[in-house]
Amino acid sequence: MKPAAEIARPLTPLERWYWICDQISPLNVIGHVRVRGRLSEEVLGQGLDALQARHPLLRAAIRAEADGSGAHFVPLTGQPIPLRTVSLPDGDEHPGEPHWQRELNEHEFSEPVDWATGPLARAVAISRSEVHDLIITVPHCVADGTTVLSLLRQWLHLAARCETGEVRGDAELEPARALPGPEGLLPPEYRGMKGAAKVAAQLLSDQSAARRLKPSRLEPSRRVPFAQRATRLIHHELDGQDVEVLAQACKRERTTVHGMLAAAMVTAVAEDADTGPGHLTIGSPITFRETLEPPVTDDELGTYVATVPSVVAYRPGQSLWPMARAISRDLARRRNRGEHLTAVAAMGFVAPKTVAKSDRFLRFMEDKGPITLCLSNLGRFDFPDRIGPWEVSDAEFVTGLSVNAYFVATVNTSHGRLAWNFTHVDQAVPRDRTARMADASVESVLAALT
Repeated sequence: MKPAAEIARPLTPLERWYWICDQISPLNVIGHVRVRGRLSEEVLGQGLDALQARHPLLRAAIRAEADGSGAHFVPLTGQPIPLRTVSLPDGDEHPGEPHWQRELNEHEFSEPVDWATGPLARAVAISRSEVHDLIITVPHCVADGTTVLSLLRQWLHLAARCETGEVRGDAELEPARALPGPEGLLPPEYRGMKGAAKVAAQLLSDQSAARRLKPSRLEPSRRVPFAQRATRLIHHELDGQDVEVLAQACKRERTTVHGMLAAAMVTAVAEDADTGPGHLTIGSPITFRETLEPPVTDDELGTYVATVPSVVAYRPGQSLWPMARAISRDLARRRNRGEHLTAVAAMGFVAPKTVAKSDRFLRFMEDKGPITLCLSNLGRFDFPDRIGPWEVSDAEFVTGLSVNAYFVATVNTSHGRLAWNFTHVDQAVPRDRTARMADASVESVLAALT
């Protein structure tokens, strides 16, 4: 096999923060795709072996001192990515909650990836005759939504090559780079003293806006202790015709699909809480892979998103379109100002170093953190409709919440379908409340299109 790079370095502040969250309550990023055709467990295993051989972070574990300090990646040998298989009889599918969603709610959200022994990923294959739901789960400290969708795509491409005998799991591959953490790739103006100055200026700007606008946030129905938080999923989607109508309408109304979906969620949350007119905060993760030096491709592992807040003016009965335009303009300004990069740089100043030292930061997030409501939208993600001998559909990603938010939607458009997955902290935002807000979000978008 071609010599592959190994990763052996400390976790950066951003990676360490997500790793700390994961120890308190699981913080997993999960990808799902449906495959039709003959697909054996052996071929899937060979594809995973080839995937692991390609990526240094999939051949690593995390070690730390006894007090939790000094967390660092260490290379592994002889630890394959675990593949769990579930075989279902024909017809064993609940229409309200397909089995892959049950797997997430019962296992993948609640069970952390074993970072201490590694590897930093696991997979599930749920098969019914010649229909297979594939799931890959990776901790957020080394993955974002782009990562898990790309891993699914690479896994199937490699499995197809194994199926035809073109390669084996241990065949020679082009390995991925062993990259430094996200902070190590930031442009120079976001590092050192220049970076510190940007962080200070951003904090002052955010504080001034908060005093002026006095925005509210999504509040939980009840407080749930951090260690007892459990993520649950409610799935929605828009089909191809609705997706095209939505895209055309957003273009006509001079806004983005993200702005429209965010406006719908803000409206649903405000109406559910009966807040009346005012301002509400919603967070939007922004990818920064292309702005790093050197840029990071979609096929490389890592956590390369940062969330920025938009303070949205809500007026009961108002059309979604003005809100959508305001959100789109606000995000464009924040992206152009590099606020997402400043948020990454800020982690070096605010991120706790261990779980034991995280309580003060956690309490601040719980009591005053503005981003309890979030929309993570990848936009169009290229996922082929056919890979090798298989038909492929329904590619999507979801995320666990851990201690970071209460109500989050993840969105990607693939195979001509917009997957709109809502996750919530169980009990903090009860399922009936979540379903009510999720349904209202989707219904208001569809109503605006007619």
